[in-house]
Amino acid sequence: MQLPPLCEAFVLHFGEMGSRWGINRTVGQIYAVLFVAERPLCADDIVERLGISRSNVSMGLKELQAWNLLRQRSVAGDRREFFATPDDIYAIVRTLVDERKKREIDPTLTMLRELLMRSPDSEAERHAQDRMREMHELIELMTGWYSDVQKLETERLIQLLSLGSKVVKVLDFKDKILTLPGGKGKAARDA
Repeated sequence: MQLPPLCEAFVLHFGEMGSRWGINRTVGQIYAVLFVAERPLCADDIVERLGISRSNVSMGLKELQAWNLLRQRSVAGDRREFFATPDDIYAIVRTLVDERKKREIDPTLTMLRELLMRSPDSEAERHAQDRMREMHELIELMTGWYSDVQKLETERLIQLLSLGSKVVKVLDFKDKILTLPGGKGKAARDA
């Protein structure tokens, strides 16, 4: 690897983490090299920095493009393709979450919907459908929340993330207000 020590440590770690995130080590390393690069890189630059084969770089770039994680750039006077990651880290995370949702969550929701539409033939199937319904409702709730969060401007998203556990305090405060005389307490909500 021909990288400064700090960059090399990041690239190696990102490669190891990539295998835990569902991509291979080399693809993770290619993304990390592009992420920390001071300028867009061509495939030859990546080969030189990582010391891997040109074919591995080409396959890795294709995979990253399929994930919508790269931007193709032109360099004046050079016919080669150059690649860069988006500058906005929040755009990268949004893209990653969108792609994971499309590949993992959406097919699960489709399968659950199909199974919930079937008529159960036994008590065991009724029980299984009840459990699946719970899972479906939770995933639908989470994807609805995710959809709302995806629409937030980055500044608002940062504010929301910065709230952390303070959100629970706001909800607790809301519950206290609703139980005050004249408030809509639990009995009024349940009616």
